[in-house]
Amino acid sequence: MCIFASEMKNIAVLISGGVDSAVVVHQLCEQGYKPDLHYIKIGMEGEDSSCSAEEDIELSQATARKYGLKLEVTDLQKEYWEQVVGYAIERVKQGLTPNPDVMCNRLIKFGAFEQRIGKDYDLIATGHYAQRIEEGGLVWLGTAKDPVKDQTDFLAQLSYEQLAHTIFPIGHLMKEEVRDIAIRAGLPSARRKDSQGICFLGKINYNDFLRRFLGEKEGRVIDIETGKVVGTHRGYWFHTIGQRKGLGLGGGPWFVVKKNIKKNIIFVANGWDTQLQYGHDFRLADLHFITAPFPVPPEGGSEISFKIRHVDHFMQGTITQDEEGYRIHSDDPIQGIAPGQFGCIYDKDHRICYGSGEIAYSQKGHLQGQIS
Repeated sequence: MCIFASEMKNIAVLISGGVDSAVVVHQLCEQGYKPDLHYIKIGMEGEDSSCSAEEDIELSQATARKYGLKLEVTDLQKEYWEQVVGYAIERVKQGLTPNPDVMCNRLIKFGAFEQRIGKDYDLIATGHYAQRIEEGGLVWLGTAKDPVKDQTDFLAQLSYEQLAHTIFPIGHLMKEEVRDIAIRAGLPSARRKDSQGICFLGKINYNDFLRRFLGEKEGRVIDIETGKVVGTHRGYWFHTIGQRKGLGLGGGPWFVVKKNIKKNIIFVANGWDTQLQYGHDFRLADLHFITAPFPVPPEGGSEISFKIRHVDHFMQGTITQDEEGYRIHSDDPIQGIAPGQFGCIYDKDHRICYGSGEIAYSQKGHLQGQIS
């Protein structure tokens, strides 16, 4: 897929050491471009961390050598810790469910990097699974061909300026196609497994990350239907609304349905069929639109599709607007509506991502998602 056939562009590629960004480099070089490669160094370095950027940088360097390109390592650890980690810890302390990946994209990959280096390039290319759609003289964030790998929910807090300056060269490909291209091209990272974990935290366990900053404090786990204490936990900050795994309770399944952060209590509901883990409505605080607001008529609302977490499917619903902001309703039950998480809004055919906002609360009468 040629990017701009009419003229050559000065392009920077954000390379991670993984297969996706390496294929971006390959695709651009195949089209005649000679992009500069940039590795953003951010992570939990130190003796107590299992995360290291060494392998990532080595693979990035190998890719650069293969195509005769320049690689620059940009250290943005200070900005990351101040902005992303600071945001995550503060939200967790409030009993909310943050999404560091969303804020890392907005503030670091497309923020601090853009301000320091990216502004000197015509375009920034990344290995995100998303598409750039140009319609009506504007740039829109389009969903990826591969619904399982689609990452538009992680990009939905970008500004219009950030999106307009970015291209996603592999967004029109399935993951299998990307892997096949890498193998056929003999890329150094062709058979490397996809990375897991939060943004640049790498291999570190999320609970270990929280424990490092917030410690532990024993509290009660209470069955919300009977009022009985069914177990203990080590801090409300380790748990999120809708969580099933990691509770250590017998006779399950158990789902977290409410938290009392003042008393450090986790409320749970039992059984696969418990309706206490579901809701049909939630509000979005400070809904951010990337290119233009989603059109919402004053009466009746508009049909949309949406996500409330990073999953491989879209839910159908309606969006309405009142004096308090935007409200999302779905006739289908929504599992685990967690305040603080980002709700991402798409057109009803989930072709274009309009933007996202933090989930403020659920309007379900059984208190799911409320924090006392």
